[in-house]
Formats: sequence, C-alpha cells, structure tokens
Amino acid sequence: MLWTENLFNLWEDCAIAMEVSHSRLVSKSPIFYGWIIMLVGTLAMIMSSPGQTYVVSIFIEPFIADLGISRSLVSTLYTLGTLVGSFVLPIVGYQVDRHGARLIVTLVIALFGVACVYMGYVQNALMLGLGFIALRTLGQGSLGLTCTTIINQWWVRRRGMVMGISGMAGSLISLGGFPNLVNWLLPIYGWRSAYIILGIILTFVMGPVAFIFFRNHPEDYGLQPDGGKSSTSRLRKRGQAPVEWLEVHWTLGEAMHTSVFWILVASLSAISMLSTGLFFHMVSIFTDNGLTPNLAAAVFVPIAVTTAIVNWGSGLLVDRVPVRILLAIGLFFQALSLLMARSLFGATFALVFGIVLGVSSGLIRILGSVVWAMYFGRHHLGSITGFTSMITITGSALGPMPLGIGRDLLGSYNPALMISAAIPLLLGILGLFIKDPARLRRQLQERNRETEK
Repeated sequence: MLWTENLFNLWEDCAIAMEVSHSRLVSKSPIFYGWIIMLVGTLAMIMSSPGQTYVVSIFIEPFIADLGISRSLVSTLYTLGTLVGSFVLPIVGYQVDRHGARLIVTLVIALFGVACVYMGYVQNALMLGLGFIALRTLGQGSLGLTCTTIINQWWVRRRGMVMGISGMAGSLISLGGFPNLVNWLLPIYGWRSAYIILGIILTFVMGPVAFIFFRNHPEDYGLQPDGGKSSTSRLRKRGQAPVEWLEVHWTLGEAMHTSVFWILVASLSAISMLSTGLFFHMVSIFTDNGLTPNLAAAVFVPIAVTTAIVNWGSGLLVDRVPVRILLAIGLFFQALSLLMARSLFGATFALVFGIVLGVSSGLIRILGSVVWAMYFGRHHLGSITGFTSMITITGSALGPMPLGIGRDLLGSYNPALMISAAIPLLLGILGLFIKDPARLRRQLQERNRETEK
C-alpha cells in the first residue's frame, strides 16, 4: 500500500540521518562495534520473552479464571496465533533486506510493547486470540528474526562463537530469569498490570535502546565484519550493495534451487516440531512411565543447563567443524531422546534423558542462528530466514499433534515416539552428505559464469 511505503521511506530517512549524526558511536567505540551489536541484540532477544511459550504459559491459569474460557480453547487460540504469526515472517524478512534491520527491529519492539499493553485489556476469547497473534508474530517470530539477522551482519569468520555466546546468555537469562520476574509481578500487580508493565518497558526502554545502538552493516562505517578496516570509509547509500568479503550472496530463489537448503529446512523444522511435542507432553509421558509430575518439571533444569552449555560450545565448533557433522549429531541426539522417552525408569534415567534432549536443543539452536548466513551470505539474509522461520515455527505449532493423536488413538505414546524417532535419524544420515559452504559457494560462482557466457 502507498501509505505504508511512504511510512517506511520516511522512517528509513530518519534512520539514515541518525546513522550519519551518531556514527561516532561506532568510530569512538573502544572495541569492535560488532560486540555492542551482539550485546544489544542479545538483550532484545531476551526481551522477546513475553511472546515465548515459557512466559505465556504462566498467564494461562489467569486467562482461564478471569475470562471464563476453557483450557482447550486457550490452547487452540494459542496454536492459531502461532500459525498466523509464522506466515508473516517472510514479509518481515523481506522488509529487513529492503529497509535494514535497525529500522524494522525498532518498529517491531515498539509494536510488541503495544501488543503487551493490549493483553492487559483483553475481555473475551476473540480479544485473546488477536493478542496471541500479535504476541507470536512480533515477539516469538519477528523480534528473534531481526535480532539474529543484525548480529549475523557484523560477523563472518567468528559468527559461530559470537552466536554461541549470545545464545548461551540469552538462554540462561530468558529461561532462568524472565519467568521468575513474571511470577514476582503477578501476585503484586495482577496479570493485566504485569502485561502493561512489560509493554511499557519494551516500547519506552528497549525500543529507544535498539534504535540508538543498532547499526545495519559494518561496511556503512568503513569496517569489515569481524573488526577489519576497509580501504575507504564510506556510508552506504540506499540501494547500494555493501562490499563483499569472503561470501557469495544467494537470493532466496537461488537458495531454494539447492538440495542443501531443503535438507536444512527439513532438519531444523523436524527438530522444532519434535522438541515442542516432547516439551508439551512431558508431564503426561512421565506419568505414563510411572514417574511424578514434579520429576517431569525438574528435568527442565538439566535441559536448560545442557542447552546453554552446548549452545556455547557448538558456537565455537561451528567455525571449525563441518556443519553437516554438527547437524547430524543434533539429529541423532533428538532421535535418541524420543526413543528414551518410551521407557523412562527412575530419576537417574530421566536426568540422562534431559541431558540428551539438551544436547540436541543446544546444537540445533546455534545451527539455526548461523547456518543460513554461512551458506547463503548476508545480503538476502532477512528474506531467507523469514521464509525458513515460517516453516520451522509452523512445525513447532503442529508439534504436539502427532504425539497427542497417537496417545488418544492407541492409548500409548510409544508407537508415535518410535515413528517420530525415525524422522531425525533419516535426516541425520542424509545431512552427512550435504555440501559445505565453500563447495556451495563455488557452485553459485560457476552458475553465474555460465549465465554470463
């Protein structure tokens, strides 16, 4: 729409002007500014927590009690909100490529804050459903996508290490801190005021912080990714491509014509779907195995700790070890966790199960944040991650269904767990044969040379 385009162009003009007037933030920084980008990007991803399941789940009981709606209706609305939100991500990714991540992430944070304030005023199921769509679109999807993109723009050779540090810090603070913050707010202020407080913090604190400190590309300030200096310091004009360094940049259409792209999409989506299914039915799976709900809740501790540690460790490895090896390991551990869930016996075995699931989650989380930039470059990263995020989040939304249907039809999770375990096992074997980024880069160069002839 014309008015939307004019709004984006006006906001972009303001952003460019701010970059010029405040470029000393970059030039006077005592450290490479990419570290500032990582810090602020990690903080912004932590602030996506009000749109994540681990925080929304805390509000489920107040929704049911105050709005007078059933648990199944809340679950259905939440699933629909997640699905609708995922379909918006390709549009968000395209806008990131076109207008820059700094502009879009600031807009997303501001709207996310408004969505949280709106949640404080919901009165019925329809309003709740619309709120879920806003929370999942802006918090769970768009904010994570834009922050990951902007961090990736500043790093190439050390991308894995940086994303590993960001992922570890984000996991520990998000999972360990934010639920406790919400649990502290609820009894003091009530769930409505808690949402409003979170919204105010997002819009009036996190939004300005993001706009002030985020910068789109290191090339805009005479820098190379990872902290190098370019031969001439220049500011990038709108529509002008940044200097290419060690990368070949694929468009979304070009990436979709490679088998590597679809194997990666299938692998990350399968892990997202199957992990969500396990988490969603965790208590029921434990009780079916004769274990207590308290033990099921306790297993989330080793899962979170292992995920954070493996996230950091795999971030160091991904710059040195072929992606296909790490991907296969993550998929094999996912298959193992599904098989272990069939016959959990005792607290010790449950602890091992949590560690195995944490290894898979940590590996796949870091791969999901770096693999698209590693394989397909930075120029069209927003469009590529927007499309792939749509598929993985859709998988996550549908994740509880296979295990739930299997349990209802057959009276046991075991058949569904067995079938589910075969999926990552087969994908892991297939993933061992995908091309490394360097080989894929040569493939694109050869294709371009043939096109020019």
